[in-house]
Amino acid sequence: MQNLKYFTWSIGFTVFGLVGGYLLGGWPAAFIVAVLAVLETSLSFDNAVVNATVLRHMDEKWRQRFLLWGILIAVFGMRIVFPLAIVGVVASLGPVEVVDLALFNPDEYARLLTSAHHEIAAFGGAFLMMVFLKFFIDENKDTHWLAPIESPLTKLGRLEAAQILLTLLAILATSAWIDGADKRMEFIVAGVWGLIVYIAADGLGAIMGGEEGEGGKMVAKTGFAGFMYLELLDASFSFDGVIGAFALTTSLPIIAIGLGVGAMFVRSFTLMLVYRGTLEAYRYLEHGAFWAIGALAAIMFVGVHMHIPETFTGLIGAVLIGAAFWSSLRHNRLSVGGG
Repeated sequence: MQNLKYFTWSIGFTVFGLVGGYLLGGWPAAFIVAVLAVLETSLSFDNAVVNATVLRHMDEKWRQRFLLWGILIAVFGMRIVFPLAIVGVVASLGPVEVVDLALFNPDEYARLLTSAHHEIAAFGGAFLMMVFLKFFIDENKDTHWLAPIESPLTKLGRLEAAQILLTLLAILATSAWIDGADKRMEFIVAGVWGLIVYIAADGLGAIMGGEEGEGGKMVAKTGFAGFMYLELLDASFSFDGVIGAFALTTSLPIIAIGLGVGAMFVRSFTLMLVYRGTLEAYRYLEHGAFWAIGALAAIMFVGVHMHIPETFTGLIGAVLIGAAFWSSLRHNRLSVGGG
C-alpha cells in the first residue's frame, strides 16, 4: 500500500485514457490503448531506472519540474508533436497539412513515418550507445556487476574519447549493410547528429557547473542540464515505441493516449525508485538498466536491417534488470551473512 501512492496519478490517467479510447473507437480502441500502455511500460522500465539515477542527484525543485513538465513533454511532445515533425520533414509538409494527414489519412501518415525509421534508429541508437558507454568506460569505476566484461571496459577509460570512437565505428559498420547510397548517407548523418546532441547535453552539465557522478555521469547542480538530459533520453527511448505502435493502429489519438498512459507509469516507477532509495539498496540494479540501454541501442541499429518484435526488445530489458536485481539481493544476503 505504501508504494501505491506513487501510482495514484497514473491510475487516474489510465481510467481517463481508457474512457477516451472508448469514445474514439469503442471497446476495440480502448483495448488497443491498454495494450499500448502495457507495451510502453514494459519497454521503458529501464528508462525509469536511468531517470532515477539522475533525479536522485537533483534538488526537489527540479525533480518536481521534471515530473510535471517532463510528463507533458513526454506525452504531447514525443508522442504527438515529434512524429508529426518527422513526417513534415520527410514529406515537406507544413504543420496544418501534417495534422490533416495524420487525422484523415492515417495510413499514408504511418507510411511516411515508417520510411524515416533508419534515420530515427541511427539518431536514437547513437545517443543511447553514448549513454551506455559513458557509464561503463570510466577508469575510476570500481563497482562491477558483469566483471569479465565491465572491467576491460573500465580500462578503456584511459583512451581519450573512447565512447565517441566506438559509437562512430558502430554507425559506420551498420551503414555498410544499408542498400542505397542516399539511404546510407541519411543514416550516417542522423547517427552523427545523435552523437552531437549527446555531447552537447553532457557538456551542458559541465558548463553550468555540474559535478561528476559514478560512471562519469555529469549532474548539473542547477538541475537544468539534468532536466534536458532526461528529456533527450526519454526521446531516444520512445522512438521505437512510437513507430511500433502503428503495427496495432494508425490512429494518432489512440497511439498518443496509449503511449501516454505508459509514460505516466514510467514516471511513477521513477518516483518510487528515487524516494524509496531502491538504487542504493540494490547496487547492481543501475548496471542492469545501463546494459538494457546498450541492448536497446544495438537493437535499434540491427533493426534497420531486419524487423525485431517490440516484445523481444522489452523482454531483453526485463531479463537484464531482473538478473541485476537478483544479483543485488544475493550480494545483500552475502554481506549480511558475512557481517
